[in-house]
Amino acid sequence: MEKTAFQKIYTKISQITKATCSLEATDVGYGELAIVNGKLAQVVKIIGGLVTLQVFGGTEGIPTNAEVTFLGKAPSIKVSEDLAGRFFNAYGDPIDGGPAVEGEERIIGGPSVNPVRRKQPSELIATGIAGIDLNNTLVSGQKIPFFADPDQPFNQVMAMVALRAKTDKIILGGMGLTNDDYLFYKNVFDNAGALDRIISFVNTTDNPPVERLLVPDMALTAAEYFAVEKNETVLVLLTDMTLYADALSIVSNRMDQIPSKDSMPGSLYSDLAKIYEKAVQFPEGGSITIIAVTTLSGGDITHAIPDNTGYITEGQLFLRRDSDVGKVIVDPFRSLSRLKQLVIGKKTREDHPQVMNSAVRLFADAANAKTKLENGFDLTDYDQRCLSFAKDYSEKLLAIDVNIDIDQMLNTGWNLFNTHFKPEEVGIKQELVDKYWPKN
Repeated sequence: MEKTAFQKIYTKISQITKATCSLEATDVGYGELAIVNGKLAQVVKIIGGLVTLQVFGGTEGIPTNAEVTFLGKAPSIKVSEDLAGRFFNAYGDPIDGGPAVEGEERIIGGPSVNPVRRKQPSELIATGIAGIDLNNTLVSGQKIPFFADPDQPFNQVMAMVALRAKTDKIILGGMGLTNDDYLFYKNVFDNAGALDRIISFVNTTDNPPVERLLVPDMALTAAEYFAVEKNETVLVLLTDMTLYADALSIVSNRMDQIPSKDSMPGSLYSDLAKIYEKAVQFPEGGSITIIAVTTLSGGDITHAIPDNTGYITEGQLFLRRDSDVGKVIVDPFRSLSRLKQLVIGKKTREDHPQVMNSAVRLFADAANAKTKLENGFDLTDYDQRCLSFAKDYSEKLLAIDVNIDIDQMLNTGWNLFNTHFKPEEVGIKQELVDKYWPKN
């Protein structure tokens, strides 16, 4: 950060905690950046003339007479077409060895879109993953989390979505990625030749955790540029929001705020909503859709992070390993897209809602048959067929490695019905059966 003339330099810090320092200063704005003893910091609290700064790299080694220089601006990013295909850190500086981006400077973390400028989401976002497109269809302008256990391959799923999604731009916000994860994303995007539409903001485990707090705002400010100025459809992938929330709690605890449920700050709901509410469909055609990973500790869905997330977002996607086929699937019972009815059967084929509902109902019948089997009851012929259908359904449609378009998914569904059942057992309207049931 270059210093310019007339910047005020202070040298009297009155209080230092693990992550913050406080001093008397004038004409300073909330969110403004400063340099404290060579480390970047941001104003997080102003009471009278007492300014509290959050030091991103931690306060270790900072003396009370350290130089504090206020930069007179909040964190910002330069936006232009040059962002495409690049990797940046939490401050928006390139980490891929390429040149700095030229463009218009924008302050990050601005307000979300005025509801008057929003349009009802109505465009399909196809991901190529059948467990999503068939059962939990995504709609542009939607915000939806992946709830996953930490040992599940959610980064692989996010990378697959990035490569397959039919959108103009993909923006990845990686928080607390291991170096392996970072290199995984970099290699996947490089090898797929998809870099021209992917922009990545990455904070790895080597970086200070507090820097993570900047990543979603960086990603969403870039997204707003492409959605508003260029009328493009933008998909923002945020992983992992649990690590983002952990960074929030680190800062609030070090500022001696009284923690709320699960040691999270009392502001958790509004902190998360500020990010998720950036999802929007504009009347002019541009849109921002947000898919975020929230890792669960020990599968606990009642923890403050998934609990608050569930209130804000429009559904959730659940990953689980299906022991019958040995693959990770998108669980049809616990996943939900609250906006899917806006597009299924309208932007997709007419048989989509019925195929989806019938397949999930038969999958539920298979779950009941499995319970009977475990409790030592005899299975009927129908039970046996449900069990073999469920295996095929997991393998050919729910597994996250299935990459086909929606019409193929529907055709696969009809073929599975035909293999295991008679038309009257499937419970689909006769005119659709006449039109789509495979002719043997």
